[in-house]
This record gives sequence, C-alpha cells and structure tokens, in this order.
Amino acid sequence: MSFVSVKADFAFKELFGIEDVRKQFISDTTEIPLERIQSVRIVNPFLRKRFAWQKQGILDIALELDDGTKIDIEMQLRPQKDWTKRNLFYLTRLYADNLWVGQRYERLRKCITISILDFNQIPGGKNHSVFTLKDADGKEWTDLFEIHIIELRKQLTGDNALNDWIRLFNATCEEDLDMIKSKSRGMSEAVEAVRRMGLVRDLRWIFEQHQKAVRDRWAEDDYVRDEGRAEGRAESVLQLLSSHGDVPEKVKERIYAERDTEVLKQMLRDAAGAGGTQEFEDKWCK
Repeated sequence: MSFVSVKADFAFKELFGIEDVRKQFISDTTEIPLERIQSVRIVNPFLRKRFAWQKQGILDIALELDDGTKIDIEMQLRPQKDWTKRNLFYLTRLYADNLWVGQRYERLRKCITISILDFNQIPGGKNHSVFTLKDADGKEWTDLFEIHIIELRKQLTGDNALNDWIRLFNATCEEDLDMIKSKSRGMSEAVEAVRRMGLVRDLRWIFEQHQKAVRDRWAEDDYVRDEGRAEGRAESVLQLLSSHGDVPEKVKERIYAERDTEVLKQMLRDAAGAGGTQEFEDKWCK
C-alpha cells in the first residue's frame, strides 16, 4: 500500500476537513478543554483586502470556534525569508478582519495561529513554543493574540498528546502510525484517515503529482537562485574591470556567458588584482 504524508498540502487539508480531528488537534495544542469546543467551522481562507494596495492574505486552514475565536493552522515545509514578520502579518490581519468599518472594537475576537514547521525556527530544544503579549516581568497584558509554533524536526520530549500529532505529521509508513499511543476519538480518526489516503487510488495519484510538482518547484527555485547569483557576480566582475577603462565586448561576452559561480569568484579575484583589462583578457579570453 502506498503511503500519503500529511505534509502534502492536499492531504493536510483533507485531514483537517474532519471536524473531530480539528477539535482534537486544537484542544491538544492550545489546551482548551475539548468539551468547550462545541464546533470548529472552516471559514474563508482569504483575508479581506480593505484597500487595493494591501497584500492579500491566504491562510492554509482558517477556523472559527463557537465563541468567535479565530484560528489559523498552516504547514510550512521550507524556511522562508522574514518568516516571523510573515507570521505576524497574518495574525494581525486575522485579528483586524473581525472588524468592518463603523463597527465597535468590542467585536474583535481572540486570534490564534498554529504553525507546523518542517524546519527549526526557534532557538532551543522545545518542539512546541507558545507566545502571547506579556510585559518585561512576564505578566500577560492580553490573551487576544496567541502564537503556537510546532517544530517537527526537534527531538520529542516528555509524553503528551501533542507528541502524537508530531508523530502523525512525520509519519512516512504504516509502522510510524502504529507508534501513536493516543486513543482519543480525534486522533483515532486522524490515523484512520491517513491510512485511507494510501488506499484511495485517485488520492494516491494526486499525492504523487503533488510531490512531483514540489520537486519541480524546488528545482526551479534553485535554478533561479543560481542564475541570480551568477548574474550578480558577473556584474561585480565587470564593475571592477571598468575601473581600469573600457571593457572590450569580447570580455563582456565571456563574463556573461559564465554560469559557474566558483569560476566567477576566481574572475572577481583576478579582476580585483589585474593591472588592466588586457591582463584579464589574456587569462580568460584565449
């Protein structure tokens, strides 16, 4: 039987489409008693844009509890530049999205973000970090903002319900699912849902296509980054050579044609130490 990882975008959303799974995961993560979570409805994942110039916010899974509390759950597989600022952007937009023009501030509700990261982001060994707004002495100012960061690559410590969710997210085979100890209704449904995903032919095909698309995208991103680095270094070589006078077209073409960043590094060193463009040309344009 093929195995479908919950880290795949479609599988992640398929799993959290089950209400008992949503309720159990939120309870185990936030420690809100399960009996207080009567229902968790999925809301529009697109955050409103109040003005045309504002950045559109897109949440992986946007949820709302009975009391109006809003929760964003997202899975991130790769590190992103300015990830912390990005996380705060979505949290504050989620909060502000509670209020329309002309409405009172009393309508604003608590907002919680739960980020499941397949990379290390927070210093230290804890795989679950929780942040709220507190003063310098640790006294909480308000509980309206709550940030949970779950890091899948850190060592599991202790024995709590959240550890089993981490095992589920990290699972790559049936044996990994057998290691999950929790017998709660929500977790049991989650485990069975993951087992079923591997049995459904169409879903397996979607997973395989998704994995191919992810690999292709990573390869494209790596190519673009490499191209950008090569072009940047080529420009640096030309700038150094220009300090000696006009750079012949033949030399320019040779530099721009080079895509090996290590070779461009050596060109940069030679351009810096050259007595003139002719010396550089003699070495690199034979």
